[in-house]
Amino acid sequence: MSNNVDTIVAQATAPLLGAVGIVRISGKAVCDIARSIIGVVPTPRIATLVNIQDPHKGMIDTGLALFFPGPHSFTGEDVLELQCHGGLVILDMIVKACVEMGARIAKPGEFSERAFLNDKIDLCQAEAIADLIHATTEQAVKSAHRSLCGAFSDEINKIQNALTELRVYVEAAIDFVEEEIDFLSDGKILISIERLLSQIIHLLKVAEQGQLLQEGNKVVIAGKPNVGKSSLFNMLAQNNSAIVTDIPGTTRDIIKETIQINGVPIHLLDTAGIRNATDAVEEEGIKRAKEQFKLADTILLVIDASQKILFTEVEQALLAEYKEKTIVLLNKMDLIAHAPEIDVAYIALSIKNGVGMDVLHSALTKHAHSFEGVFSARRRHVDAIKSAKENIQNAQVQLVNFKAGELVAEELRQAQLHLGEITGQLTSDDLLGKIFSTFCVGK
Repeated sequence: MSNNVDTIVAQATAPLLGAVGIVRISGKAVCDIARSIIGVVPTPRIATLVNIQDPHKGMIDTGLALFFPGPHSFTGEDVLELQCHGGLVILDMIVKACVEMGARIAKPGEFSERAFLNDKIDLCQAEAIADLIHATTEQAVKSAHRSLCGAFSDEINKIQNALTELRVYVEAAIDFVEEEIDFLSDGKILISIERLLSQIIHLLKVAEQGQLLQEGNKVVIAGKPNVGKSSLFNMLAQNNSAIVTDIPGTTRDIIKETIQINGVPIHLLDTAGIRNATDAVEEEGIKRAKEQFKLADTILLVIDASQKILFTEVEQALLAEYKEKTIVLLNKMDLIAHAPEIDVAYIALSIKNGVGMDVLHSALTKHAHSFEGVFSARRRHVDAIKSAKENIQNAQVQLVNFKAGELVAEELRQAQLHLGEITGQLTSDDLLGKIFSTFCVGK
């Protein structure tokens, strides 16, 4: 159980007008507050019709009360939920009444944080709550629900258990090195490491899909002025957010839209044309564009196929620096008779006629082969799995090349530490603060 002594209160529904609003209270003083403002501690887990009053017996509203005694509640503490009419003033009056009775306003995510600290959920499940709330597609909702139900945590725990068993065996091999049997050479440890490596590679693949589904793909459109960047942006976004003219340098600032392609959120950015700026405003726009190239998951480099020189020094430099995440788009293919012979892979487009857009859509969602069985994941999860994978690979090298049992054991220990960061078994207070601060106040 956590050491929290404060009783916390917050509006659990969105701060908007609605038919129903919910106030949630959690902590040791819940029963005292209930007796004061509704006159009774309700029968556990049974909706009870009550009059809600302030501590001075002034009537606030009539509604339903639900009491969940700890530890059998979401937070693991006594929890009272009051469901009333969804007026902002009504909800605020109820919260103030609870505060007057000794509660304090909950911090963002504090209910979920208490659930985590009281071992009701692990950190993956806590983050899945926020992912579920912020999901922008049906697939994202399904993946977040899988994580909330423990699918991601189960996979992590399976690998953790296998790592524990292997570490025990390796430690035994080190301790009993004088025995006639050479445990480090009998093949069992290597087979176990290879099996672990296969499991974690599969987990990483699924987690990367889950991250793509939850966080989306940041796609930045780049290229010279007048190659069709803004037209491409408008076609992908299916609106006219970007101004399209024949005047070079029309786009000066970053234009953003969030779209969906095949169920994947795409954060689309149109940027200023890359060239030698003609004024200070355009120069600032180009500077901001280059900053976005560094942050992008994917860069769409738009080239005018009708020009004699396809790649200037600017495009060549961009390709050289960001080759791994750049997709070259040859636009205006309707203006030429034959496709040019160039030494880079490209997608042929005629944005004007809508030709090639299906190929581009597939390229933007190439990692999203199937979302069946995918759980929600975040960048920190993917990074931790990658680190654990590297540790297991290092353990394999130390075993095969050097038979260094102590180093094998250390690499396996480090892998466990990285995986423990995901579920919260081994997580710093600073990281917990950052994670739960992104939640809604009533969660």
